Amino acid sequence: MSVVIQEEATGCGIASAANILGLSYAEAKATANSMGIYASDEALFSDTAYMRRLLDAYGVKTSADETLFAGWNALPNTALLSIKHHYENGKPFWHWVVFKRTSAGEVLLDSAAYLDNNEITDFSAIKPTWYISVSA
Repeated sequence: MSVVIQEEATGCGIASAANILGLSYAEAKATANSMGIYASDEALFSDTAYMRRLLDAYGVKTSADETLFAGWNALPNTALLSIKHHYENGKPFWHWVVFKRTSAGEVLLDSAAYLDNNEITDFSAIKPTWYISVSA
C-alpha cells in the first residue's frame, strides 16, 4: 500500500482524503481548492465539515457525528481519526490519519512527511480522541 504524503505542513486533511480516495495529493488538493478548502485554512484541522464535504464530492459517505475512540477493535473498516488533539487559544486542533482494516490486517495511514514509515501497524503510541466512520 502506498501512502500519500502531505505536501504542505498543514495538509494532513487533504492527504488523508487522498489516502481514502486513492488519489494523489495534487488531485485531492485541486478538488479541495476548487471547493474553497485550503491546507492553510486552520479550520481544516479544527472543523470536520471540510473533510465531509471533500469526501462527499467523490461519493464517499461519512458518519454525521464524531464517535469517541473506545478501542481499535471498535473501529469500522475505514475511519478518519483525530490524533494529537490539543487546544490553541481555546480552539481545538488535531492531526488527521486514516485507519483501514483489510484482509491483510489493520493499518494506520499517517501522511506526516517526517515519519520514516507512514504505514503504522503498532498502535501502542497512537492516542486517538475520536473518529469519523467512512464508507464508499
